[in-house]
Amino acid sequence: MLSIYIKEIASYFNSLIGYLAIGLFLLITGLLVWVFPETSILDAGYASLDSFFALTPYLLLFLAPAVCMRSIAGEKADGTFELLQSRPITLPQIVIGKFLGGLTIVSLAILPTVVYAVTIYYLAYPTGNMDLGATVGSYIGLLFLATTFVAISIFCSALTRNPIIAFLLAISLCFLFFYGFDALSQLNPFLFIEDLVKHIGILAHYDSISRGVVTATDLVYFLSVQALFLLLSIGHLGRQFRPRKKTLTVYFSFLILITLLNQTLVLQLFGRIDLTEDRRFTLTETSKDIVSNLKEDTYITIFLDGQLPAGFKRLRQAAIDMAYDLRSYSKGRLKVNVIDPSAGSQEEQKEYTEALIARGLYPTNLSVKTESGFTQKLIFPSAIISRGDHEINVSLLQNKTGQTPEQVLNNSVQNLEYAFTSAISKLNIDKIPYIAFTEGHGEPSDLELYDAMQTLGASGQVGRLHLDSIPLKNLKEISLLIIAKPQTPFSESEKYKLDYFVRYGGSIIWAIDQIDASLDHLKKNGTQPLIGRELNLDDQLFLYGARLNYNILADLNCAQIPLSIGGIGRQTQIEMVPWYFFPILMPTGNNAILKNLDGIRAEFVGTVDTIAAAGIKKEILLHSSPFSRLINTPGPISLQMVEEQPDPAKFRTTPKPVAALLSGHFPYIYQNRPTPAGVTEAVDLSNISEEARMMVIADGDWLINQVNSKDQSPYPLGWDRYTEQQYANKIFLENTVDYLMNDERLISLRNREIKLRLLDQAMVKSEKLKWQFINVALPIIILMLIGLSQGYLRKRRYTRKKS
Repeated sequence: MLSIYIKEIASYFNSLIGYLAIGLFLLITGLLVWVFPETSILDAGYASLDSFFALTPYLLLFLAPAVCMRSIAGEKADGTFELLQSRPITLPQIVIGKFLGGLTIVSLAILPTVVYAVTIYYLAYPTGNMDLGATVGSYIGLLFLATTFVAISIFCSALTRNPIIAFLLAISLCFLFFYGFDALSQLNPFLFIEDLVKHIGILAHYDSISRGVVTATDLVYFLSVQALFLLLSIGHLGRQFRPRKKTLTVYFSFLILITLLNQTLVLQLFGRIDLTEDRRFTLTETSKDIVSNLKEDTYITIFLDGQLPAGFKRLRQAAIDMAYDLRSYSKGRLKVNVIDPSAGSQEEQKEYTEALIARGLYPTNLSVKTESGFTQKLIFPSAIISRGDHEINVSLLQNKTGQTPEQVLNNSVQNLEYAFTSAISKLNIDKIPYIAFTEGHGEPSDLELYDAMQTLGASGQVGRLHLDSIPLKNLKEISLLIIAKPQTPFSESEKYKLDYFVRYGGSIIWAIDQIDASLDHLKKNGTQPLIGRELNLDDQLFLYGARLNYNILADLNCAQIPLSIGGIGRQTQIEMVPWYFFPILMPTGNNAILKNLDGIRAEFVGTVDTIAAAGIKKEILLHSSPFSRLINTPGPISLQMVEEQPDPAKFRTTPKPVAALLSGHFPYIYQNRPTPAGVTEAVDLSNISEEARMMVIADGDWLINQVNSKDQSPYPLGWDRYTEQQYANKIFLENTVDYLMNDERLISLRNREIKLRLLDQAMVKSEKLKWQFINVALPIIILMLIGLSQGYLRKRRYTRKKS
């Protein structure tokens, strides 16, 4: 077998055609990966070889058949195969020797591409900022793929005496196994066994292992396919020497064996090895538990597809990878679909876009480079998680002001596990939680709270609650109570019920405006004195560990409002001006609620102090900016303040706390006190103290969505209709509710870190041509040096023998 192996390699490299084939492979690979704009690593800007590992399989589809087409077919055509059979060597040794020879040649063709990895290492910013583990894992996947293509090509070469026919047959069969089964799985007759058909093909397994994730399932699959085609080659070549029945029996037995190997649960014991440095393809135990306990089929539909820039391609692939990783633990309950909304005619695209917007998915406008320049394209960086008639919209893109597009996209990738797992968890809870907004104290209308209530509808059943009318026992059925901008006092009986709710572990969001201030009042009167609201909640909050102060913040980091600044003729001049009392609260804390969160729009915000309280854990969640000042009651405010040039010295201060999280066993405020009038079902709560959570924020307006004055339709929560800017109010609400209502492990998924790996753009820009030349030419130069060396050694060897 060794002699055949050596002969196979020598015969290939003794021919100029062999070097031309490998040279052409390296040339095309170099041009695709480093020069052509659509697939160039340098244009993409990421320190990753993803495009190389995505493109190379299609080039190997031609290289492996070209290398192996003469292995056996050429021997038959030259009449030397019978001579081989007459030697003291078995048929399996002949086939395996030629297989190993072909594999060695293809591997040697891939070897010079290590230059690409070295280049990425030095071009990364900072130097060396590349994921070596993922790169090694991807090369392992590429070698397994090459080995499989070689095995298929050897089989095709064994079927015929004509090398050209063997070449064409091998290309067809390799393509069928690599991509054909994946395409077949999308056809209607195979949809009910889509996963099974996909896993018969190579693509699903290569995609998995080429990410840098090695699983026993993928390894066994590749080894099984390789062994199968080598067995078929041996069986076909030896068909004249053994009965057909025996050969078919061996085939059938082997098929049963590899089927059992690929389906056995023993493979699960070996788990998976994630070679990536930040373990980005390893799910947390929380996610595994949630998806493994699904009781009904749940669907993830991703709409981010089509022609995308490099960053969004990365986000798309990361979303697909995360969905499939979750599916692998779901016992078949989780289904994944990827849809391109831009497919089809313009009319179909328009209809699809309108349908998605009607379902609450909003597009992002992108500039896409084309041959004629740039064109605008709407994309939907969104997904829908659905179960039965229920569905939840998931935004895949997490914008944050002040960050580069690459940082925004990287933050979005980091958030994917939380986004998917949280939505799946909400859809598959056994008991639907009740979320109640209080009423009866001048709270905002349903129209003003429309988007907040709609948003929380994904987390549970949302409604309004009048504390006076609900029995105590029914309060236990409510999971979360939201007190949003009340304007009139709470009675003692209502406070008693709130205390009862907390003692039984209920969660509360206190969104309180301590000061009566209104922009509408200012626009009518020009000025307004700051008067504190008497809500009768101060003593209760104080005992819980928080104090809402009677002041408001003036912050230089603020939203803008339209104001009339005069007129020309009869035309009123309107200008957008900063309004210091509408601060944009920028999350700076380390809590998972705030991770990668954009600014939160608020109005007439006060401050919060935390008070020492035994057994209560307190954490300041939001602050003002360092450029703010306090205005206390009864100081007046007026619209004329927008005309004043702010004095930086007055605004430069330490950030002021405006929101706090409280958790623990809260005190019983009615202990040793008489039951308030109006409570007919008093309960002794002295010995009842379940752990509860609450958030106290000195503003109620952050929960209120603006309303279109023309048709009274609500805008999305956090949308500023004047500046047409979307703030993070909605995401902040969702994250806070997740923290208050769910296992803390779920919100902790937002703490996932994935390192951003970019190329040094300055070096790329100044030395682009140099690096393109190195990576296109150097692998070919290496091949030429090997060829010249081999030719020289061969000539020297035979010259010596002759003398």
